[in-house]
Amino acid sequence: MQSFENQIAFITGGASGAGFGQAQVFGRAGAKIVVADIRAEAVAKAVADLTAEGITAHGITLDIMDRAAYAAAADEVEAVFGAAPTLLFNTAGVNSFGPVENTSYDDFDWIIGVNLGGVINGMVTFVPRMIASGKPGHIVTTSSVGGLMGSALAAPYSAAKAAVVNLMEGYRMGLEKYQIGVSVLCPANIKSNIAEASKLRPAQFGQSGYVENEDSIASLHSIHQHGMDPVELAQHVKAAIEANQLYVIPYPEMKDALRAHFDAIVDSVLPLEADPEGARLRTEALQNWAADRARVFMEKQGAK
Repeated sequence: MQSFENQIAFITGGASGAGFGQAQVFGRAGAKIVVADIRAEAVAKAVADLTAEGITAHGITLDIMDRAAYAAAADEVEAVFGAAPTLLFNTAGVNSFGPVENTSYDDFDWIIGVNLGGVINGMVTFVPRMIASGKPGHIVTTSSVGGLMGSALAAPYSAAKAAVVNLMEGYRMGLEKYQIGVSVLCPANIKSNIAEASKLRPAQFGQSGYVENEDSIASLHSIHQHGMDPVELAQHVKAAIEANQLYVIPYPEMKDALRAHFDAIVDSVLPLEADPEGARLRTEALQNWAADRARVFMEKQGAK
């Protein structure tokens, strides 16, 4: 996608941080912006700020864990703008930090529910509508460099973000034939208010194994205040869409750590000469299975 003029962009977490940076950058590029966020007052302010710039913007208060609300939001977008989004930004996320061994069921359910479940809800809600529109589009989902390696202090977050990377790799392969691009953004530190995320934690997920108080929030703010500006980050995202780039990791300080991490994974794989015949048989079996499944799918599609 090279032009964003009159594209419809649906942005979760769009009222602040990385999401609002995306709203600004793509709105200034001519897109019509839908700000979706769980905080009604923040949505209203974001829409007012965008509108003051001359950007066409619409706000929706949305809990991305609520599938019925997500479907209603999609209907609302089509009612307001007359079409489904051509740009989908799954940006909303939450985090909470503590020793992995202290993690409670509620910690897992909330953090994975938002960071992975919310992304799944966005994809299942909008992808069929984007395909049905017949228009080229692009999807950007925010993961994290934390999703590319484990963490003893943010285990549920890293696990969810790792799943998001894998999921977007799959959607990238599946949606190419519809002219819908997919990118996964893996930021490190962002100048945002994600440190305040625990204040939005629903009561039903209230039993945390971590220490969450004003001191812990202030500690996180001391890190995030030095993060990348959301507008700068969104400009990297815009360039990635224009280049149809899958991975977006605009943090040079992470290169050596990521290389060491993935080198360790690759180095653990046995060389081909360790089991050439077994490798051949397993590869052929997988290829034959994939070809058979593709044939069955095509036959079922033709029968509809």
